[in-house]
Amino acid sequence: MSNQERHTTAAEDRVPWSQLVAYGMGGLIPIALFNIAPQLMGLLGNISLGLSAFWLGAIMIVPRLWDAISDPIMGHFSDNTRTRWGRRRPYILIGGLAVALSFVAIWWVPRGDAVRELFATESAYNWFQLAYILGGMLVFFTATTIFEIPHGALGMEMSRDYHERTRLFSAKSFLGNMFAMGTPWLIWLAGRNYFRGASGDLASGMRYVSMYIAAVLIPMTVWWFVALREPGFAIAKEQQKSSFWDDMRTTVNNRTFLSLVAIIFTLAMGFNFVNIFNYYITIFYLYGGDEVAAGPLLGIAGTTWAVTGLLAVFPLNWLSRRFGKNKTLLLSILLMCAAQVAKIFCYRTGILFEFDVNLRVLEHHSLTITIPAPYLVLIPTVLLSSGMLMFFTLGASMVGDVCDEDELKTGARSEGSFYSVYWWFIKLGSAFAGFVMGALLVFTGFDERQNVTVDALRGSVAKITSDAKEWAKLEKPAEARKAQLQRQLEIVTKNAEKLRVHFENRIGKLPDQTEHVGRLIELTDALRSEADSLRARDSALVNPDALAREADELVAQTILLKQQTPKTLFRLRLVEIGLPLALSVISIFLTLRYPLTEARCYEIKEELKKRHAGLAT
Repeated sequence: MSNQERHTTAAEDRVPWSQLVAYGMGGLIPIALFNIAPQLMGLLGNISLGLSAFWLGAIMIVPRLWDAISDPIMGHFSDNTRTRWGRRRPYILIGGLAVALSFVAIWWVPRGDAVRELFATESAYNWFQLAYILGGMLVFFTATTIFEIPHGALGMEMSRDYHERTRLFSAKSFLGNMFAMGTPWLIWLAGRNYFRGASGDLASGMRYVSMYIAAVLIPMTVWWFVALREPGFAIAKEQQKSSFWDDMRTTVNNRTFLSLVAIIFTLAMGFNFVNIFNYYITIFYLYGGDEVAAGPLLGIAGTTWAVTGLLAVFPLNWLSRRFGKNKTLLLSILLMCAAQVAKIFCYRTGILFEFDVNLRVLEHHSLTITIPAPYLVLIPTVLLSSGMLMFFTLGASMVGDVCDEDELKTGARSEGSFYSVYWWFIKLGSAFAGFVMGALLVFTGFDERQNVTVDALRGSVAKITSDAKEWAKLEKPAEARKAQLQRQLEIVTKNAEKLRVHFENRIGKLPDQTEHVGRLIELTDALRSEADSLRARDSALVNPDALAREADELVAQTILLKQQTPKTLFRLRLVEIGLPLALSVISIFLTLRYPLTEARCYEIKEELKKRHAGLAT
């Protein structure tokens, strides 16, 4: 058979555009929401709720372990379900609706003074919040499994063609990344006053952002259920049902499948170990702890990631047809290695370029253009996004090829079992990675309590700004203004004192940080002194606009109090770059030894085609 003939897709194997789009849209859940929920929960639970990074990582093991257990169970149920709507679509409907509702629920972690007073100690209060997060993530992960395992299995049976499967999963990656373009902006949206409120934080803002996401997801889920078709169900419904343990034994005894899993698992672990470190590096290294200033870059980098993922679908399909899946998979790993090396040079602070452009249309005939150095991170972002899109899209497509090989040996189609066990290995590793990630963050010395206490101080000062702006619009008696301002300044002083005590305790435990923390204490004392000055001056009440400006200046000063130690910032970069690079090298070695070649896949297809033709006659 010639190369050209091999790359021609038969009409019966071609997926119609309507089905391609409907199936691809389902990428919203596994590509966007499934990744963003644990990442943001780990980040916001640490920097907004003040929960230990170690214990956040530790409790994340439980839902991931449960997810690893539930995946094979869901795969078995889906393979053996027989309904008038098929064996995949009912789960797609139930799972999609459950994902929408649980995604909202996980952000409503009980908090505030009223909740805190219910607990005797701060430790008990924190453990209660951790328990809520654990329960919410268990429900969310279960809902995602109910949706994604049948959805992924459906993709493998929608076509038997070697390259059409890549096209189908590329559509899922393409359209899923289209939605993922918006998810990186969630931090930016959560930081807007519209969502977080004047004195709220990122965790508060995410409560309301999640509701908008659910409002989009619910009608889409109904559409997927109605629009998708199961072309393989006519054959599958006649297939004898199997036991769960027989399915598992068949799957894990397939050596080709285990070779593929080893490739994907090894590389995925490298990046799962550090999957939220880039947020910490951007916020605390590139922007000195200023979450609001870092928000646009996080959003732009995320959008760049998603746009690159969209565009990478097209060279992926060409490269796969031209060189085969195995060589294209190797290329994707090399792209990710290049991205990690590029980060060494692209994690930079300050200004990269600044130049004037003469424009006659402007009054001063010139425009100053400034390019901040932090935006260099877009270079490794493009490389990493391209590599990951190709890598994981090909991985899912190659599982379908393994299913063909297994059918040739056993005579049964078990896409659900293979797809679920494929994710079982990856998610089991992710559970371990969640724990390792928390331990690595502890290793870096990141001080989450510092960040939370500064947030409380910032919020109490920002409330003065909000009150002053309100006074500028509405008439309010001077005595009432004075009493309100005095109460708020007392809260500012109280929060400043808490922060100072935290810094003093930190020096006691870590004397080597005396110089760095000593400067933070000086800044805290200076801010408290300026707040005391406002308390002593009644003139601040005469001009609310001036008071608002002074309070805004104090808010800006609180950002300086979020600076982490140089050693912490160095360790963050060292771990985030080094670990994925090391495990990528191992994945390259395994890819070079993968046994299922393109030529063998075509041979298997022809043998199956003859077998099916014989059964039909």
